[in-house]
Amino acid sequence: MKLHYFYDPLCGWCYGASPLLQAAAALPGVSVEMHAGGMIDEEEGRAITPDWRAYVMPHDKRIAQMSSQPFGDAYYDGLLNDIGAPLASNPPIAAVLAAPRLGIAPLAMLARIQRAHYQEGRRIAEFSVLSELAVELGADAASFQAAWQSAREEAETHIDDTRRQMGRLGLRGFPSVVLEQDGKLERLELSGWLGKPAELAAALAEKLPKPAAAGDDALFCTPDSCR
Repeated sequence: MKLHYFYDPLCGWCYGASPLLQAAAALPGVSVEMHAGGMIDEEEGRAITPDWRAYVMPHDKRIAQMSSQPFGDAYYDGLLNDIGAPLASNPPIAAVLAAPRLGIAPLAMLARIQRAHYQEGRRIAEFSVLSELAVELGADAASFQAAWQSAREEAETHIDDTRRQMGRLGLRGFPSVVLEQDGKLERLELSGWLGKPAELAAALAEKLPKPAAAGDDALFCTPDSCR
């Protein structure tokens, strides 16, 4: 089973869904393929303003209530009052794309970036912050810089491909998950699972192939032969 995860690092609902994706990825036989959508393009030059704070605060409160994900004082009272702090999806997307080259799971990199933003109130659009997070996850700083710079060049193509796929699949926004199994694609709506990662994992486990039961499909040896 493969889960196609369409996300953006600055999407609050993606942060709310983070425990769901991590629970799914921990299941044997399940892989997660990540598709970043570039919700806030770096070229727009957007930054935190009083209007931005007023816009996101009620949404963040609702996300916290529905998902049980923590939003820190350093975010509410720090970052959201850090007028002029850059808002851009491209730099953290590049960090996620660089992660597997450094032996870091992309989903783990994304989760760490999300915590840095929503709990610790850090500027995740800045390379210095992303580098610190990568080092914390076990990467060498120089290796991360090289991998991140290479991923920066690939991020635009990756984002364009994500948007094409979303259009083809009829996906309207982030987060979106499409389950792929036995050549079939099925939309997995996360809203009803928010705050219930164990329940989602159990539901997905029910869809996975079961181990062969004793009988004709069993594999065993006798003194005469093995089958």
